[in-house]
Amino acid sequence: MALTDADVQKQIKHMMAFIEQEASEKVEEIDAKAEEEFNIEKGRLVQTQRVKIMEYYEKKEKQIEQHKKIQMSNLRNQARLKVLKARDDMIMDLLNEAHQRLAQIVKDPIRYATLLEGLVLQGFYQLLEPKVFIRCRQQDVELVQAAVIKSILIYKEAVKRNIEVRIDQQRFLPSAICGGLEMYNDNGKIKVSNTLESRLELLAQQMMPKIREKLFGANPNRKFLD
Repeated sequence: MALTDADVQKQIKHMMAFIEQEASEKVEEIDAKAEEEFNIEKGRLVQTQRVKIMEYYEKKEKQIEQHKKIQMSNLRNQARLKVLKARDDMIMDLLNEAHQRLAQIVKDPIRYATLLEGLVLQGFYQLLEPKVFIRCRQQDVELVQAAVIKSILIYKEAVKRNIEVRIDQQRFLPSAICGGLEMYNDNGKIKVSNTLESRLELLAQQMMPKIREKLFGANPNRKFLD
């Protein structure tokens, strides 16, 4: 049975409607797929950038923390140096005060004469030489001569040997020093420095750990005092 034009037109319209429906569904499927891929890619890019941003700020935070530690270390070192300088200044003040007191001792002739006798006798015992050469301040020559006479007797009695002593009358110790003397063996190769400054310096070196402990307290890092 032959199809009429109306039937043909109807079938064509039906086929077109079917094609359009399939095309529409395909478009929706492609759109959905594209949207899904877009969201996935967007999420990946966002996550990548988020990681980069986090790494950037984490690096910045570490740099800031490191800079802060360096600044704190510098401040601690500066504070420690200031404390050490203040301590050294205090010790220097103490030594200067001791030096001034030495100068006061010299102003007392009797006390200074007794001190010279002890320094001379100590020098004899340290040298233990048959001939001794002494150098002192020019203003102390007479006091030293008197000290030598007394000390020779004590020395001879103690060590049972003679000693010959000469005082340098040509070259003297600087008059600016507090006092005391220097003693040499006959050829001048052995020296005993018994000036008041040298004795103070030696005493300060020996007593410095105890002085520091007395002034600043015990050092937890120090196991021995000598």
